[in-house]
Amino acid sequence: MNNQIMLQSAKQIGAGLATIGLAGVGAGIGIVFAALVNSFARNPSLRQQLFGFTILGFALTEAIGLFALMMAFLILFG
Repeated sequence: MNNQIMLQSAKQIGAGLATIGLAGVGAGIGIVFAALVNSFARNPSLRQQLFGFTILGFALTEAIGLFALMMAFLILFG
């Protein structure tokens, strides 16, 4: 019985630690869009190209967040 409680506790701690990466993702998305606004202010004629790069950066940053969340769920339910 005690081993089951220890295993469940370890899973919950591990899942909590795996979600720490989500804080970095939030900051990364903020940095990506702050750079977009700054770039628009400096050179509005490159709007389409900059927006494409921004969406790519957002997608890559969001993928890291999804990987962190997936790891947390795998630890909890795997």
